[in-house]
Amino acid sequence: MSLPQCVRDLLGDAVLRRVLAAVDAEGADTRVVGGAVRNALLGVPVKDIDCATTAHPRDVMRLARAAGLKAVPTGIEHGTVTVVADGRPFEITTLRRDVETDGRHAEVAFGTDFGEDAQRRDFTINALYLDKSGRIHDFTGGLADIEARRVRFIGDATTRIREDFLRILRFFRFSAEYGAAVLDADGFAACIRERAGLFRLSRERVRAELLRILVARRAAAVVTTLSDAGLLSMMTGGVAELGRFARVCGQSEDATLRLLALSVSVAEDADRLRERLRLSNDEHERLSKAAALIAHLHGRREALDTRTLRRLVVLHGVAAVADALAIVDGEPRPCVEEAARALLASFAKGEEAVPRFPLTGKHVAAAGVPPGPRMGQVLERAKALWLAADCPADKPQLAALLRLAVGEVSGEGGGCADGAPVEILR
Repeated sequence: MSLPQCVRDLLGDAVLRRVLAAVDAEGADTRVVGGAVRNALLGVPVKDIDCATTAHPRDVMRLARAAGLKAVPTGIEHGTVTVVADGRPFEITTLRRDVETDGRHAEVAFGTDFGEDAQRRDFTINALYLDKSGRIHDFTGGLADIEARRVRFIGDATTRIREDFLRILRFFRFSAEYGAAVLDADGFAACIRERAGLFRLSRERVRAELLRILVARRAAAVVTTLSDAGLLSMMTGGVAELGRFARVCGQSEDATLRLLALSVSVAEDADRLRERLRLSNDEHERLSKAAALIAHLHGRREALDTRTLRRLVVLHGVAAVADALAIVDGEPRPCVEEAARALLASFAKGEEAVPRFPLTGKHVAAAGVPPGPRMGQVLERAKALWLAADCPADKPQLAALLRLAVGEVSGEGGGCADGAPVEILR
Protein backbone atom coordinates (compact mmCIF):
# COMPACT_ATOMS: atom_id res chain seq x y z
CA MET A 1 0.00 0.00 0.00
CA SER A 2 1.50 3.36 -1.02
CA LEU A 3 1.57 5.96 1.72
CA PRO A 4 -1.30 8.43 1.32
CA GLN A 5 -0.71 12.12 1.72
CA CYS A 6 -2.10 12.06 5.28
CA VAL A 7 0.67 9.65 6.32
CA ARG A 8 3.32 11.79 4.67
CA ASP A 9 1.84 14.81 6.42
CA LEU A 10 2.00 12.94 9.72
CA LEU A 11 5.68 12.18 9.28
CA GLY A 12 6.29 15.74 8.20
CA ASP A 13 4.95 17.11 11.48
CA ALA A 14 7.96 19.02 12.85
CA VAL A 15 6.71 18.89 16.44
CA LEU A 16 6.22 15.12 16.27
CA ARG A 17 9.69 14.65 14.83
CA ARG A 18 11.11 16.76 17.66
CA VAL A 19 9.41 14.50 20.22
CA LEU A 20 10.63 11.32 18.51
CA ALA A 21 14.17 12.66 18.32
CA ALA A 22 14.14 13.52 22.02
CA VAL A 23 12.92 10.10 23.18
CA ASP A 24 15.30 8.25 20.81
CA ALA A 25 18.34 10.36 21.70
CA GLU A 26 20.07 7.40 23.42
CA GLY A 27 19.14 4.71 20.89
CA ALA A 28 15.55 3.81 21.71
CA ASP A 29 13.08 3.03 18.92
CA THR A 30 9.89 5.10 19.09
CA ARG A 31 7.07 4.74 16.55
CA VAL A 32 3.66 6.31 16.01
CA VAL A 33 0.99 3.73 16.81
CA GLY A 34 -2.76 3.20 16.86
CA GLY A 35 -5.36 5.75 15.91
CA ALA A 36 -3.04 8.25 14.25
CA VAL A 37 -1.71 5.61 11.83
CA ARG A 38 -5.15 4.12 11.26
CA ASN A 39 -6.77 7.48 10.52
CA ALA A 40 -3.94 8.61 8.28
CA LEU A 41 -4.25 5.45 6.19
CA LEU A 42 -8.03 5.90 5.96
CA GLY A 43 -7.72 9.55 5.06
CA VAL A 44 -9.53 10.54 8.25
CA PRO A 45 -8.29 13.60 10.19
CA VAL A 46 -5.68 12.72 12.80
CA LYS A 47 -6.46 14.14 16.23
CA ASP A 48 -4.26 12.68 18.95
CA ILE A 49 -0.85 11.14 18.27
CA ASP A 50 0.24 8.21 20.43
CA CYS A 51 3.64 6.56 20.26
CA ALA A 52 5.12 3.25 21.39
CA THR A 53 8.74 3.09 22.49
CA THR A 54 11.40 0.68 23.66
CA ALA A 55 12.54 3.30 26.20
CA HIS A 56 11.63 2.77 29.86
CA PRO A 57 9.09 5.29 31.21
CA ARG A 58 11.67 6.87 33.54
CA ASP A 59 14.00 7.36 30.59
CA VAL A 60 11.20 8.92 28.55
CA MET A 61 10.69 11.44 31.36
CA ARG A 62 14.39 12.20 31.62
CA LEU A 63 15.07 12.45 27.87
CA ALA A 64 12.04 14.63 27.20
CA ARG A 65 12.99 17.08 29.93
CA ALA A 66 16.59 17.13 28.75
CA ALA A 67 15.30 18.25 25.35
CA GLY A 68 13.35 21.10 26.96
CA LEU A 69 9.97 19.36 26.69
CA LYS A 70 7.39 18.96 29.43
CA ALA A 71 6.91 15.38 30.63
CA VAL A 72 3.90 14.34 32.72
CA PRO A 73 3.64 10.82 34.28
CA THR A 74 -0.03 10.44 33.36
CA GLY A 75 -0.02 6.63 33.57
CA ILE A 76 3.56 5.77 34.36
CA GLU A 77 2.64 2.60 36.26
CA HIS A 78 1.34 1.27 32.93
CA GLY A 79 4.20 2.80 30.97
CA THR A 80 2.57 5.99 29.71
CA VAL A 81 4.17 9.40 29.81
CA THR A 82 2.59 12.46 28.18
CA VAL A 83 5.19 14.64 26.49
CA VAL A 84 4.05 18.17 25.74
CA ALA A 85 5.72 20.08 22.89
CA ASP A 86 4.53 23.46 21.63
CA GLY A 87 1.41 23.00 23.73
CA ARG A 88 0.54 19.67 22.09
CA PRO A 89 0.33 16.41 24.09
CA PHE A 90 1.89 13.18 22.80
CA GLU A 91 1.29 9.97 24.75
CA ILE A 92 4.46 7.89 24.80
CA THR A 93 3.96 4.33 26.07
CA THR A 94 6.67 1.79 26.67
CA LEU A 95 6.17 -1.53 24.87
CA ARG A 96 4.23 -3.89 27.12
CA ARG A 97 2.96 -7.38 27.62
CA ASP A 98 0.08 -8.38 29.90
CA VAL A 99 1.02 -10.36 32.97
CA GLU A 100 -2.50 -10.65 34.39
CA THR A 101 -5.95 -9.29 33.47
CA ASP A 102 -9.35 -9.46 35.17
CA GLY A 103 -11.65 -8.04 32.52
CA ARG A 104 -11.23 -4.44 33.69
CA HIS A 105 -7.57 -3.92 34.65
CA ALA A 106 -4.28 -5.33 33.45
CA GLU A 107 -0.92 -5.87 35.14
CA VAL A 108 1.79 -5.26 32.57
CA ALA A 109 5.52 -5.82 32.17
CA PHE A 110 7.67 -3.56 30.01
CA GLY A 111 9.47 -4.96 26.98
CA THR A 112 11.25 -4.14 23.74
CA ASP A 113 9.36 -6.35 21.24
CA PHE A 114 6.92 -4.49 18.98
CA GLY A 115 5.38 -7.74 17.80
CA GLU A 116 4.63 -8.80 21.38
CA ASP A 117 3.20 -5.35 22.10
CA ALA A 118 0.93 -5.63 19.07
CA GLN A 119 -0.55 -8.91 20.28
CA ARG A 120 -1.94 -7.28 23.44
CA ARG A 121 -3.86 -4.61 21.56
CA ASP A 122 -7.56 -4.88 20.70
CA PHE A 123 -8.06 -4.65 16.92
CA THR A 124 -5.74 -5.18 13.99
CA ILE A 125 -6.39 -1.69 12.62
CA ASN A 126 -5.15 -0.25 15.93
CA ALA A 127 -1.90 -2.25 15.95
CA LEU A 128 -0.03 -0.55 13.11
CA TYR A 129 3.32 1.13 13.85
CA LEU A 130 4.82 3.91 11.74
CA ASP A 131 8.54 4.51 12.16
CA LYS A 132 10.54 7.64 11.43
CA SER A 133 11.59 6.37 7.99
CA GLY A 134 7.97 6.01 6.85
CA ARG A 135 7.76 2.24 7.12
CA ILE A 136 4.55 0.75 8.49
CA HIS A 137 5.05 -2.32 10.66
CA ASP A 138 2.07 -4.69 10.60
CA PHE A 139 2.20 -7.73 12.88
CA THR A 140 -1.51 -8.66 12.85
CA GLY A 141 -2.89 -8.11 9.34
CA GLY A 142 -4.12 -4.61 10.01
CA LEU A 143 -3.22 -3.23 6.58
CA ALA A 144 -5.47 -5.75 4.84
CA ASP A 145 -8.26 -4.94 7.29
CA ILE A 146 -7.80 -1.22 6.61
CA GLU A 147 -8.25 -1.95 2.89
CA ALA A 148 -11.37 -4.05 3.58
CA ARG A 149 -12.69 -1.65 6.26
CA ARG A 150 -12.92 -4.62 8.58
CA VAL A 151 -12.78 -4.33 12.36
CA ARG A 152 -11.27 -7.56 13.64
CA PHE A 153 -9.99 -8.61 17.05
CA ILE A 154 -6.33 -9.59 17.27
CA GLY A 155 -6.02 -13.32 17.81
CA ASP A 156 -8.87 -14.99 19.67
CA ALA A 157 -11.78 -12.56 20.06
CA THR A 158 -13.03 -14.10 23.30
CA THR A 159 -9.58 -13.81 24.87
CA ARG A 160 -9.29 -10.15 23.86
CA ILE A 161 -12.74 -9.39 25.30
CA ARG A 162 -12.06 -11.12 28.60
CA GLU A 163 -8.97 -8.95 29.02
CA ASP A 164 -11.26 -5.89 29.06
CA PHE A 165 -15.01 -6.20 28.62
CA LEU A 166 -15.21 -2.63 27.35
CA ARG A 167 -13.87 -4.08 24.12
CA ILE A 168 -17.39 -5.35 23.41
CA LEU A 169 -18.57 -1.77 23.03
CA ARG A 170 -15.34 -0.71 21.32
CA PHE A 171 -15.95 -3.40 18.70
CA PHE A 172 -19.27 -1.81 17.83
CA ARG A 173 -17.91 1.73 18.01
CA PHE A 174 -14.99 1.05 15.70
CA SER A 175 -17.27 -0.92 13.36
CA ALA A 176 -19.66 2.03 13.26
CA GLU A 177 -16.87 4.52 12.67
CA TYR A 178 -14.51 2.67 10.34
CA GLY A 179 -16.13 -0.61 9.31
CA ALA A 180 -18.02 -1.67 6.21
CA ALA A 181 -21.63 -2.79 6.18
CA VAL A 182 -21.05 -6.31 7.57
CA LEU A 183 -19.62 -6.81 11.05
CA ASP A 184 -16.82 -9.32 11.52
CA ALA A 185 -18.66 -12.57 12.29
CA ASP A 186 -16.20 -13.96 14.82
CA GLY A 187 -16.00 -10.70 16.71
CA PHE A 188 -19.76 -10.24 16.76
CA ALA A 189 -20.34 -13.81 18.00
CA ALA A 190 -17.76 -13.34 20.77
CA CYS A 191 -19.41 -10.11 21.89
CA ILE A 192 -22.74 -11.88 22.20
CA ARG A 193 -21.24 -14.79 24.14
CA GLU A 194 -19.43 -12.47 26.56
CA ARG A 195 -22.19 -9.87 26.94
CA ALA A 196 -22.61 -10.52 30.66
CA GLY A 197 -19.23 -8.88 31.09
CA LEU A 198 -20.86 -5.51 30.41
CA PHE A 199 -22.30 -5.63 33.92
CA ARG A 200 -18.77 -5.66 35.31
CA LEU A 201 -18.00 -2.28 33.79
CA SER A 202 -18.58 1.04 35.51
CA ARG A 203 -21.60 2.91 34.25
CA GLU A 204 -19.38 5.89 33.47
CA ARG A 205 -17.30 3.81 31.04
CA VAL A 206 -20.43 2.40 29.40
CA ARG A 207 -21.91 5.89 29.03
CA ALA A 208 -18.78 7.28 27.41
CA GLU A 209 -18.53 4.46 24.91
CA LEU A 210 -22.25 4.43 24.08
CA LEU A 211 -22.31 8.16 23.36
CA ARG A 212 -19.38 7.71 20.99
CA ILE A 213 -21.25 4.92 19.20
CA LEU A 214 -24.29 7.17 18.81
CA VAL A 215 -22.35 9.77 16.81
CA ALA A 216 -20.28 7.39 14.68
CA ARG A 217 -20.47 7.35 10.89
CA ARG A 218 -22.71 4.25 10.69
CA ALA A 219 -24.48 4.79 13.99
CA ALA A 220 -28.00 4.00 12.76
CA ALA A 221 -27.09 0.58 11.37
CA VAL A 222 -24.86 -0.47 14.26
CA VAL A 223 -27.29 0.71 16.95
CA THR A 224 -29.98 -1.37 15.26
CA THR A 225 -27.66 -4.38 15.48
CA LEU A 226 -27.00 -3.65 19.17
CA SER A 227 -30.74 -3.50 19.75
CA ASP A 228 -31.50 -6.69 17.85
CA ALA A 229 -28.78 -8.50 19.79
CA GLY A 230 -30.19 -7.39 23.14
CA LEU A 231 -27.05 -5.44 24.07
CA LEU A 232 -28.62 -2.00 23.87
CA SER A 233 -31.31 -2.79 26.43
CA MET A 234 -28.61 -4.07 28.77
CA MET A 235 -27.13 -0.59 28.75
CA THR A 236 -30.25 1.60 28.68
CA GLY A 237 -32.84 -0.64 30.33
CA GLY A 238 -35.55 0.45 27.92
CA VAL A 239 -37.06 0.08 24.48
CA ALA A 240 -35.20 1.68 21.57
CA GLU A 241 -36.97 4.07 19.21
CA LEU A 242 -34.90 3.05 16.18
CA GLY A 243 -36.95 4.97 13.62
CA ARG A 244 -36.62 8.21 15.56
CA PHE A 245 -32.94 7.61 16.05
CA ALA A 246 -32.27 7.04 12.36
CA ARG A 247 -34.21 10.19 11.44
CA VAL A 248 -32.34 12.36 13.95
CA CYS A 249 -29.02 10.90 12.80
CA GLY A 250 -29.73 12.52 9.45
CA GLN A 251 -30.26 15.90 11.11
CA SER A 252 -27.77 16.31 13.95
CA GLU A 253 -24.48 14.97 15.30
CA ASP A 254 -25.38 15.98 18.87
CA ALA A 255 -24.82 12.87 21.03
CA THR A 256 -27.31 13.88 23.72
CA LEU A 257 -30.01 14.63 21.15
CA ARG A 258 -29.42 11.24 19.56
CA LEU A 259 -29.71 9.57 22.97
CA LEU A 260 -32.97 11.47 23.49
CA ALA A 261 -34.30 10.23 20.17
CA LEU A 262 -33.25 6.66 20.86
CA SER A 263 -34.38 6.16 24.44
CA VAL A 264 -36.65 8.91 25.80
CA SER A 265 -40.40 9.31 25.38
CA VAL A 266 -41.46 10.27 28.91
CA ALA A 267 -39.73 11.82 31.92
CA GLU A 268 -39.30 8.43 33.58
CA ASP A 269 -37.03 7.40 30.70
CA ALA A 270 -34.70 10.29 31.49
CA ASP A 271 -34.59 9.26 35.14
CA ARG A 272 -33.77 5.68 34.21
CA LEU A 273 -30.96 6.73 31.90
CA ARG A 274 -29.49 8.95 34.61
CA GLU A 275 -29.08 5.91 36.81
CA ARG A 276 -28.11 3.44 34.11
CA LEU A 277 -25.50 5.66 32.44
CA ARG A 278 -24.54 8.03 35.23
CA LEU A 279 -25.63 11.01 33.16
CA SER A 280 -24.47 14.43 34.25
CA ASN A 281 -27.00 16.77 35.86
CA ASP A 282 -27.05 18.89 32.69
CA GLU A 283 -27.67 15.85 30.47
CA HIS A 284 -30.47 14.59 32.70
CA GLU A 285 -32.11 18.00 32.88
CA ARG A 286 -31.99 18.36 29.12
CA LEU A 287 -33.59 14.96 28.56
CA SER A 288 -36.24 15.60 31.21
CA LYS A 289 -37.30 18.95 29.81
CA ALA A 290 -37.57 17.60 26.30
CA ALA A 291 -39.46 14.51 27.48
CA ALA A 292 -42.31 16.58 28.89
CA LEU A 293 -42.75 18.31 25.56
CA ILE A 294 -42.39 15.13 23.51
CA ALA A 295 -45.31 13.58 25.38
CA HIS A 296 -47.34 16.76 24.83
CA LEU A 297 -46.56 17.17 21.12
CA HIS A 298 -46.58 13.57 19.95
CA GLY A 299 -49.52 12.88 17.67
CA ARG A 300 -50.57 16.54 17.54
CA ARG A 301 -52.92 17.05 14.61
CA GLU A 302 -52.47 20.76 13.98
CA ALA A 303 -49.13 22.17 12.92
CA LEU A 304 -47.58 24.57 15.40
CA ASP A 305 -48.03 28.21 14.43
CA THR A 306 -45.91 31.12 15.62
CA ARG A 307 -48.24 31.91 18.51
CA THR A 308 -48.07 28.38 19.90
CA LEU A 309 -44.35 28.15 19.24
CA ARG A 310 -43.69 31.39 21.09
CA ARG A 311 -45.77 30.21 24.06
CA LEU A 312 -43.87 26.92 24.24
CA VAL A 313 -40.53 28.70 24.13
CA VAL A 314 -41.54 31.04 26.95
CA LEU A 315 -42.72 28.14 29.10
CA HIS A 316 -40.02 25.58 28.35
CA GLY A 317 -37.04 27.37 26.83
CA VAL A 318 -35.60 27.40 23.33
CA ALA A 319 -33.38 24.34 23.79
CA ALA A 320 -36.14 22.07 25.10
CA VAL A 321 -38.53 23.08 22.33
CA ALA A 322 -35.88 22.56 19.67
CA ASP A 323 -34.99 19.14 21.10
CA ALA A 324 -38.59 17.99 21.33
CA LEU A 325 -39.46 19.14 17.83
CA ALA A 326 -36.40 17.41 16.43
CA ILE A 327 -37.83 14.19 17.84
CA VAL A 328 -41.54 14.45 16.98
CA ASP A 329 -41.49 16.60 13.83
CA GLY A 330 -42.33 14.18 11.06
CA GLU A 331 -44.26 11.65 13.14
CA PRO A 332 -46.08 11.03 10.96
CA ARG A 333 -46.07 14.48 9.29
CA PRO A 334 -44.32 17.81 9.81
CA CYS A 335 -45.88 19.47 12.82
CA VAL A 336 -44.40 22.97 12.54
CA GLU A 337 -45.46 25.71 10.15
CA GLU A 338 -42.61 27.29 8.22
CA ALA A 339 -43.07 30.64 9.91
CA ALA A 340 -42.88 28.98 13.33
CA ARG A 341 -39.79 27.04 12.27
CA ALA A 342 -38.14 30.30 11.20
CA LEU A 343 -39.09 31.91 14.52
CA LEU A 344 -37.52 29.06 16.48
CA ALA A 345 -34.33 29.39 14.44
CA SER A 346 -34.30 33.12 15.17
CA PHE A 347 -34.61 32.46 18.90
CA ALA A 348 -31.87 29.82 18.77
CA LYS A 349 -29.44 32.16 17.00
CA GLY A 350 -30.21 35.01 19.37
CA GLU A 351 -31.53 37.12 16.52
CA GLU A 352 -34.81 37.56 18.38
CA ALA A 353 -35.16 37.77 22.15
CA VAL A 354 -37.44 35.29 23.88
CA PRO A 355 -40.35 37.25 25.40
CA ARG A 356 -40.30 37.64 29.16
CA PHE A 357 -43.45 38.03 31.19
CA PRO A 358 -43.24 41.72 32.18
CA LEU A 359 -45.67 41.84 35.13
CA THR A 360 -44.53 41.46 38.73
CA GLY A 361 -46.01 41.60 42.19
CA LYS A 362 -45.35 45.33 42.13
CA HIS A 363 -47.84 45.78 39.30
CA VAL A 364 -50.42 43.58 40.98
CA ALA A 365 -50.03 45.56 44.21
CA ALA A 366 -50.51 48.78 42.25
CA ALA A 367 -53.79 47.29 41.02
CA GLY A 368 -54.97 47.12 44.62
CA VAL A 369 -54.30 43.46 45.38
CA PRO A 370 -52.75 42.97 48.83
CA PRO A 371 -49.77 40.65 49.39
CA GLY A 372 -50.70 37.03 49.90
CA PRO A 373 -51.96 34.01 47.97
CA ARG A 374 -54.32 36.11 45.89
CA MET A 375 -51.44 38.11 44.45
CA GLY A 376 -49.83 34.91 43.17
CA GLN A 377 -53.14 33.78 41.69
CA VAL A 378 -53.49 37.08 39.84
CA LEU A 379 -49.97 36.83 38.45
CA GLU A 380 -50.53 33.26 37.34
CA ARG A 381 -53.78 34.17 35.58
CA ALA A 382 -52.25 37.28 34.04
CA LYS A 383 -49.40 35.20 32.60
CA ALA A 384 -51.87 32.72 31.10
CA LEU A 385 -53.78 35.60 29.49
CA TRP A 386 -50.51 37.13 28.27
CA LEU A 387 -49.45 33.86 26.66
CA ALA A 388 -52.85 33.42 25.03
CA ALA A 389 -52.56 36.96 23.62
CA ASP A 390 -49.19 36.07 22.00
CA CYS A 391 -46.93 37.72 24.59
CA PRO A 392 -47.69 41.40 23.96
CA ALA A 393 -45.34 44.15 25.15
CA ASP A 394 -47.79 47.00 24.58
CA LYS A 395 -48.46 48.72 27.92
CA PRO A 396 -52.19 49.44 27.41
CA GLN A 397 -52.73 45.84 26.41
CA LEU A 398 -50.79 44.61 29.45
CA ALA A 399 -52.90 46.89 31.66
CA ALA A 400 -56.06 45.41 30.18
CA LEU A 401 -54.81 41.87 30.77
CA LEU A 402 -54.00 42.68 34.38
CA ARG A 403 -57.45 44.20 34.95
CA LEU A 404 -59.03 41.09 33.50
CA ALA A 405 -56.89 38.81 35.67
CA VAL A 406 -57.73 40.76 38.83
CA GLY A 407 -61.40 40.65 38.00
CA GLU A 408 -61.43 36.93 37.27
CA VAL A 409 -59.55 36.06 40.45
CA SER A 410 -61.80 38.40 42.46
CA GLY A 411 -64.87 36.88 40.91
CA GLU A 412 -65.94 40.26 39.57
CA GLY A 413 -65.58 39.41 35.88
CA GLY A 414 -63.15 42.27 35.26
CA GLY A 415 -61.88 45.53 36.69
CA CYS A 416 -59.40 46.27 39.47
CA ALA A 417 -59.83 45.82 43.17
CA ASP A 418 -61.38 48.84 44.80
CA GLY A 419 -61.39 50.65 41.45
CA ALA A 420 -57.62 51.30 41.71
CA PRO A 421 -55.93 52.60 38.53
CA VAL A 422 -53.47 50.31 36.76
CA GLU A 423 -50.10 51.68 35.65
CA ILE A 424 -47.99 49.13 33.85
CA LEU A 425 -44.18 49.12 33.65
CA ARG A 426 -43.57 52.61 34.93
